[in-house]
Amino acid sequence: MAENEQGQEKTEDATEKKQKDTREKGQVPRSREFNTFFMMLASGVGLIYLGSDIIDGLLGVLKDNFIVGRNDIFDKNFMLNSFWESVISSLKSLIPLFILLVFIAIASSLTIGGWNFSWKAITPKGSKLNPLSGLKRIFGSRGLMELGKALAKFFVVAIVASLLLYHNAEKLMIVGRQSVEVALANVGGELLWYFLLLSLSLLVVAAVDAPFQIWDNKRKMKMSKDEVKQEFKGQEGSPETRQRIRQAQRDIAMKRMMADIPDADVVITNPTHYAVAIKYDPDGGAAPRVVAKGSDLIAARIRLIAAENNVPLLSSPALARAIFYSTELDQEIPAGLYMAVAQVLAFIFRLKDKPGTDFSSPLTLDDVPIPDDLKRDE
Repeated sequence: MAENEQGQEKTEDATEKKQKDTREKGQVPRSREFNTFFMMLASGVGLIYLGSDIIDGLLGVLKDNFIVGRNDIFDKNFMLNSFWESVISSLKSLIPLFILLVFIAIASSLTIGGWNFSWKAITPKGSKLNPLSGLKRIFGSRGLMELGKALAKFFVVAIVASLLLYHNAEKLMIVGRQSVEVALANVGGELLWYFLLLSLSLLVVAAVDAPFQIWDNKRKMKMSKDEVKQEFKGQEGSPETRQRIRQAQRDIAMKRMMADIPDADVVITNPTHYAVAIKYDPDGGAAPRVVAKGSDLIAARIRLIAAENNVPLLSSPALARAIFYSTELDQEIPAGLYMAVAQVLAFIFRLKDKPGTDFSSPLTLDDVPIPDDLKRDE
């Protein structure tokens, strides 16, 4: 199991921040064997389909260079002009194959690890010039892994090549006694298919290396539990800071809640332990809503603000407890309490319609219907 500098085991998967930081450093899973396999395969396929055009183009360049007129010999610019014409003609023949190889190189690299460009990865580092670090990379576990892959490729290709030579020995022996034109015509196409088969043999190494590189990259990014805690603390702040933020949020919510009490229709109390302020908007068509709630000291403050703003106080202990425990702040009351709250509001609205009604003293209302599942004890 991997360990960090403090000796702690890295058992936790990398966080999103760790993965992002790692990609910014250019550390993404890459498989050279996977890329090599697709490059060799693309070369073989490209030569099979484009080989005849490439050979014709290159043969044309050779013929043109072997044909030199008498006047060309005395032209001092002939050699230079002929050279550039040969280069351009050769490139025209090879460009389709080059384009195919470039496309495959990019596509195979993006298959594992995706697109990633990092300035940090290409920034020169003095540690990379340290010969001791270089020796450690060569003779370390990473170097042994690369040696193992190189040997695996050698043996796989050697076995496949030996089998091809064994099954085609007679045909290849005859080629040595034939003219160049006849020999190329007989085995030229088959040699390309042999090359394709040798390229396919590298799939064995690529199929092992690609998953290993993905696994190894995840292993390197693993974090210890302490590193995860430190990163979380760095993102979220210290416990004291988070506590101060939560306290500030509670203070803001408390101020907003107290500011809504003067607009409430009624404050239902326990009468001392609980207090809930109810607001009903008949035009909105919704159920009555809890605009403030609290217990003990907060309940006392709610009652005080209600009294100062002439908001009716109604003592109904069972209903106050039921609303307090069943309804969150700024939410509508549950359907089971519709009947009870409707009776309370109807009672309050009738009193408000009577001129000179005094709401300075708490009111009472008995026999309010509360379902058994919403009742709460003290």
